[in-house]
Amino acid sequence: MASKRKILSKIIMYLVLFVVACFALFPVFYTFMGSFKSSSEILTSGSRLIPERFVFENYVQAWKLANFRQYTLNSLFISVFSVAGVIITSVISGYVFARGHFPGKQFFYYMVLSSMFVSLGSLTLYPLMMIMKVVRLNQSLWGVILIHVFAMNATNLFISRSYVESIPREIDEASKIDGCSFFQIFRHVIAPLCTPVMATIGILSFRSSWNDYLLPMVFTMANPRRMPLIVGVVNLKSSGEAASSWNLMLAGTALSIIPMIVIYLCFNRYFIEGLTSGSIKG
Repeated sequence: MASKRKILSKIIMYLVLFVVACFALFPVFYTFMGSFKSSSEILTSGSRLIPERFVFENYVQAWKLANFRQYTLNSLFISVFSVAGVIITSVISGYVFARGHFPGKQFFYYMVLSSMFVSLGSLTLYPLMMIMKVVRLNQSLWGVILIHVFAMNATNLFISRSYVESIPREIDEASKIDGCSFFQIFRHVIAPLCTPVMATIGILSFRSSWNDYLLPMVFTMANPRRMPLIVGVVNLKSSGEAASSWNLMLAGTALSIIPMIVIYLCFNRYFIEGLTSGSIKG
């Protein structure tokens, strides 16, 4: 009897997961299928999932004619430098809050964590623009990168601190006996052990910087050639050619989804390991 209940509970669980997966994957599937349709077919038969005729030319036109090649390079530029900077600042901050001793440590840590529950939205946009204007980066992608790197993300800090806390302190004590300073311990001992959490933070940061729209849009209004891919796709939709460019927009959207899927598939194992280690032992 118990085994039957166990089998039934598993069947129900997998059915629920299947339904959730269908809802989550349907927009992605529809986007990829729509990217192979002609513009006229999208307007007349948009509800049909499978195209009558696969038009691979959409990707060629989106890449060349709609300038998506330049948009993609801009997105890669922002994402690569943002991810590298966020990993460094997040892991160092997590190490300092986990192992460091300084006045007000708990207060500052919980103040940063409290920002997880406060959504300021676009309220910080103007102050950030003014700060970047002072250093003459208000029309540069470097301004977007600096904001991504130094705007402390509470989730990344929480994950990195929890992961460092899961590392035995005996390793630190052994390193101190060998003559290592506080930051030498981080560089030679803690940082090499933080590969899983670095992958986790890297994926979260890549997703955030790749999908960011409002900040890059404001910073590139005066220089459209510097637009990242997400801004370029939306900008195409709001242009006068929108009625005849749905095929290009869907192709561009599909292009913007592919890198995120590839990154996640490549680092999925480290991503899960970084999350579970911090949550279980943090």
